[in-house]
Amino acid sequence: MSTTSLPSYVAPSFTRTPTYTAEPQAYEQRLALNRTQARPSGNFIKSSKTGGVSLRLSAQDSEAELPTYGCGASVEGTVDLSKTDGISFVEVKIEGSLKLKEIAEGGTNTHKLCLTRMTLWSRDRNTGSCPSSLPFSLALPTTFTDGKDQYPLPPTYESKALLPIKNLNSVTTSFTYYPRSRPAVPIPSPMIITSSLPGVIDSPEWKCFESIMPSKQRGGQDILSKLYIPASRVFCINEAIPFHLIFSSSAHSLVSYLPYAPVTSSFTSSRQHTKIQILRQSSVDVRNTLIMGTKTDIWRVVSIGEGIFRHASDGPEFISFVGEIRVNQQIKIGGFKAGGLFIKDCIVLSMSPPDPVKTPFGELRNVIPIRLTTDPWSDDGSGPFAPSEYSVPSTPEDAAHSGNPFADYRETD
Repeated sequence: MSTTSLPSYVAPSFTRTPTYTAEPQAYEQRLALNRTQARPSGNFIKSSKTGGVSLRLSAQDSEAELPTYGCGASVEGTVDLSKTDGISFVEVKIEGSLKLKEIAEGGTNTHKLCLTRMTLWSRDRNTGSCPSSLPFSLALPTTFTDGKDQYPLPPTYESKALLPIKNLNSVTTSFTYYPRSRPAVPIPSPMIITSSLPGVIDSPEWKCFESIMPSKQRGGQDILSKLYIPASRVFCINEAIPFHLIFSSSAHSLVSYLPYAPVTSSFTSSRQHTKIQILRQSSVDVRNTLIMGTKTDIWRVVSIGEGIFRHASDGPEFISFVGEIRVNQQIKIGGFKAGGLFIKDCIVLSMSPPDPVKTPFGELRNVIPIRLTTDPWSDDGSGPFAPSEYSVPSTPEDAAHSGNPFADYRETD
C-alpha cells in the first residue's frame, strides 16, 4: 500500500495585492453598486388634548404632515408621559382596515389589514413606578388575508396608531402606508426611425401591439396601427412613457384618415379624435365571488394621463408618430389588488370619430395593461428596496376583468 505525498505548503504573498479604490480605475469596470438612502432623522410628535401623553415617532421627515412607512417597515418611537401616578398599563397598538362599500348594492365589507399591539409597561408584571418615557418598535406586516386569499398589504387610505393609557388619556394619529416599487429595467433607447415601411427598426426592448381601424368605404382598405411601447410595460409614475405609433394602409385610406389623425401642433383643439391615454379602473366587489358565473363588482374608469404626439416620418403607404405619456401629478400610487378592491392601469390607443355615421372608418381601440411604480429604475441599486419590490410585467389577463370596461370608457365634453 503506497501513500501519495502531499505538496509542500507555500505561504501566499500579499506584496502584489492591488490597492483598493472607491471608484473604478481605467482598466476596471463596475458590475454592481448598492447604495442605501439615509433614513430621515426627524421626529413626528403628537400630544394628547390634555398634554398628559405624547407620541414621538422617529426616523420621519420633520416637515411632513403625517408619518410615512414603507413595506415591512418598523414603527419606532417613544411614549412620553407627563405624570406617571396611577398608571395601570401603557400599550401601543397599530391597526388598519379595508372597508368596501357598494352604493348601488348597499353592501359593505371590512377586512382587518393589521392589528399589532405591545404592552410597554404594566403594574401587574413590572415593579416600581412607570417610567416617564417608554420606547417601542413594531414591525408592519407585509401581507394580509381576507379569509380566502393572501395579498400584499395595500397602500392604505386610513391607518391609525392607537396608544390607550388607562387612568390618563390616549393619543391617536393616522399615518401613511406607502410601499415603494420601481421597474426592474430602465426605459430603453428610442427606436431607430426609417423612411420606409415598417417605419422603425425592431428592437427586443420594444413590444408592438397591433390593431385594425376598419374601413367603411366601398373598396376602401383597412388601416393597420402598430403601437410600440417598452417591452417591460412597467413605468415610474413620475417619468414620461415613450411610444412609437405607425399607421399603414393605401395612400387613399391614409388621406381619408388625416382629418382624424393625431394633432401635433401645440395649438390643439379641445377635441382630438386619436388619443393615447392611461386609464385607471377601480373595481369594488363586496362579495368577492361569482354568482351564477358572473362577477358582482361595480367599477369606475378615469383617465390619469394623456400623451402628446410628434410627427416622425411618412411614406406613400404609412405615417408615423413618436411621443410620450405623462401621468397626472395627483397620482401617487400604482395598481394593486386587496380582497374585493382592484386598482389597475392600461394604456389605451383610441380613435373616436365625431360622427360615426359619416366617418369613413370604424372606431379604433387598443388596450394594453401596464404597471405603475412609485420610483424610477436606478443603476446603482439605491433606495429603500427589497428584491420583492421590483415590479413584474403586466399580463394580458389584467385587462380581461369585468368584461374589459376600458373598452367601454368614453370621455364627456
